Amino acid sequence: MNATFAAFQRAPVFDVESYEHAPVLAEAAVDALAVRPDGCYVDATFGRGGHSRRILERLDQQRGRLIVFDQDPDAERVACELAAGDQRLTFIRASFAELASRMAGLGLLGRVDGVLFDLGVSSPQFDVAERGFSFRRAGPLDMRMNPDAGEPLSAWLARASHGEIASVIKRLGDEPMAGRIAGAIVDARVEGRLTDTARLADIIKTAVPARFAQAKRIHPATRTFQAFRIHINDELGALEDALAGVLSVLAPGGRLVMISFHSLEDRRVKRFMRHQARPPQPVVPMAAAPAPALHLIGKPIRADQAELATNPRARSAIMRVAERTAAPEVSA
Repeated sequence: MNATFAAFQRAPVFDVESYEHAPVLAEAAVDALAVRPDGCYVDATFGRGGHSRRILERLDQQRGRLIVFDQDPDAERVACELAAGDQRLTFIRASFAELASRMAGLGLLGRVDGVLFDLGVSSPQFDVAERGFSFRRAGPLDMRMNPDAGEPLSAWLARASHGEIASVIKRLGDEPMAGRIAGAIVDARVEGRLTDTARLADIIKTAVPARFAQAKRIHPATRTFQAFRIHINDELGALEDALAGVLSVLAPGGRLVMISFHSLEDRRVKRFMRHQARPPQPVVPMAAAPAPALHLIGKPIRADQAELATNPRARSAIMRVAERTAAPEVSA
């Protein structure tokens, strides 16, 4: 561990209470859950509780129940403070990849009336330099959603080959300059210049031709930072695990609401929902077609102009909604 990274680890804990986090598609998402006052719901991505608080407003004080998941320690503090004054709320410090197993442990498989996923990184994680997600201010090369587990970006970059780095940038960031950027990172590693997120962003910016960067109209490091974050947290693997178990959690009539922020997430969500709502026809002639396990609700929803005016981060959000049927899950 280098001295710079160790210094950032000793930095003061961010005061999460001082941050006003605006949840994306807040009312639309909770409306899509069709919350029943006596229902049982799951917010699989608590963040700072924006969606959860709106769900609680619609639940009966005695009969309603809300289980929330998050692996972030700052989110845990906010959730536990909320739960201390509200017996309806249960917090689970875990990734939503563990959704099915944790709900099984609570005896709630097949008994949940709605599950909400707000994928990606929450705004406070982006805005706190000490978490290492943002290239706009110097922070440690970390990017872990759960800072108590896994490998920080600094450790991975210290050992990954040029090919591995380029592959991650290309595959998870859709960055056409992946090879050039990977080469610049490897050179900077040899020279001891990989010290913090601001320096990494500068290295990436220098590697991308100016004319190409100007044409993209985004910071040259945007796609690479996204790729590194997704890789370090295995976000797509966690999403696949969550999708594999979510139907076992939902009761018939239960709603599944998923908000994605980039095509890698949305592609998987869309494919999963369509597969369960429109099962493939059987290969054997005259065999009965499987019944759909999901019913798609409406068209994909995006933030309107009013929300975009106050929360620009909602511009890439897309929400898909489906309802559980009583039919068995369709096999892959």
